[in-house]
Formats: sequence, structure tokens, C-alpha cells
Amino acid sequence: MAKIARLFIYPVKGCRGFAVEHATLAATGLEVDGIGDREWVVVDANGQFLSQRELPQMALIEIRFAGETLRMKAPGMLELEVPFASEGDVLKVRVWNDEVAAVTQGEVADAWLSHYLGQPARLMRFDPEAKRISNARYTGALEAPYKFADAFALLIASEASLDDLNRQLKQRGVAAIGIERFRPNIVLAEVDAFEEDYTDRLTIDGAELRVVKPCVRCTVPNVDPMSGRASTEPGDTLALFRNNAQAGGVTFGVNAIVTRGVGTEIARGATVDVTLAL
Repeated sequence: MAKIARLFIYPVKGCRGFAVEHATLAATGLEVDGIGDREWVVVDANGQFLSQRELPQMALIEIRFAGETLRMKAPGMLELEVPFASEGDVLKVRVWNDEVAAVTQGEVADAWLSHYLGQPARLMRFDPEAKRISNARYTGALEAPYKFADAFALLIASEASLDDLNRQLKQRGVAAIGIERFRPNIVLAEVDAFEEDYTDRLTIDGAELRVVKPCVRCTVPNVDPMSGRASTEPGDTLALFRNNAQAGGVTFGVNAIVTRGVGTEIARGATVDVTLAL
């Protein structure tokens, strides 16, 4: 048996997330008070999504829920509040190879982001009428929806895996890092290091999550979430022992989908039944 050590939600793709004590399992990932993970995305003038890969300062955009508004805060900027009830035009935005319908969130939000990022930018919300489905190569016959995440509804990592990485960073004279670097939704405790790699299913209060793919890491974990500056670590260290040719790159954490129990509320400290792959 494992336990949930931490839960995170990232309302705006590419911006800072926050820890929560409990969340609801939606088919598209975690929700808090009906607001989903990666519910919003920031795009450029051409509708292409923006991320910390090219704009590491996005890590400094703090996100909170305040009553019925999305509150955004960044260094040198006044706080921005975007009402959840904002209505706008439905446009197409591009996230990787997908064109996704999204709703504009107003000129004030766009101007705020454009000023902070130093380039034209728009805040867009996932259109509730839209549907984005994970690649059936990994999910099989099950239709697995998600919003503006990269490819799947959930990302799962473990404290033990982070501890193992930090030990290796220390051996190389590199400072320890926090799990926030890897932007997980669910962090497990009481499992062995990298046990998630060999996990088939996780059962939490009757709900079932299926692990579908190791998470191949890009350069985002190299961005310090406290400074907004990028380096080459922990990527360089991970490349020494986590290069997974079959998965297609350096991996840390696993992607998962919800196969049973949509609507179940899960909480930090909850027991998790781990079923390993055969």
C-alpha cells in the first residue's frame, strides 16, 4: 500500500501550480471546485501555446482561486483577477499537434500577459464543448479526454524517486530540488524509488487510475520555479541514469488516465493500492 503525499493542480498551463488537500477526479484530470487542471492556456499572436520551455519566467506567474475568479500574480505586476464567468469568442489554439477550441478571456488579461512576457500573448480557456482525446496507441479502446496538458490527464511521481535523484545530484555537487520541478498531479509516498515505472494500476477509494506511459521530460524541470531561470540540471543528471530508449527519452514520473470512479474525491494521506504490471 502507498499513500498520497501531495496533490497539485495547475490551472494555467505553463504557470505555477499549487498544492491542495483534496481534489475531485474528473475524466480530464484533477478538479478543484469544478475548475480543472490545465483549464487555461497562454498562446502567442498565432494561437500557439506558450510554455516555460521558451519563456522560463512563466514559472513566476502565481495562480490562485479567489472566490469566483482566477487570480494571477507576477513580479512587477499588479494582481490580475479573471472571473470564472468570463465569456468571449471561441477560437482555435494549437497545443503540440492539436487544434483545440478555446474561449478568449478578455483584453485586460491579454494585456497583462503581453506586458509581463514581453510579447503578444492571450489567455484562453478550454471550450466546455470541445473534446481532446489522448493517443489511442497508449490508451487502447478507452477514450481518455484531457484539457491543455501535454498528452494525458494525470502525471504521477513519487517522493522516493525524487530522493534518489537528489542523492545523485548531491554526488555531482548540485543542490537538491523539489518535486514541483516535475509538475506532478499526484505524488506517492511509501513506494520504492521509480516503482511507478512498473505500475499498472492505482486504486484510490474505489477509483482506478491506469498508468499508460512513462513521462519523457523536456527542459521544463531545468527551470527553477523560485527564480524563473533555466539551467541544465536536473536534466544532465537524469540523462545519466534515466534514458529510456523505448520511451523515447529521459523519463521521470508516469502518465495516467482515469478508468473508473469519475467524481471520486481524493485527499492527501489517502491509501493507494498499487498493482504492478505483469
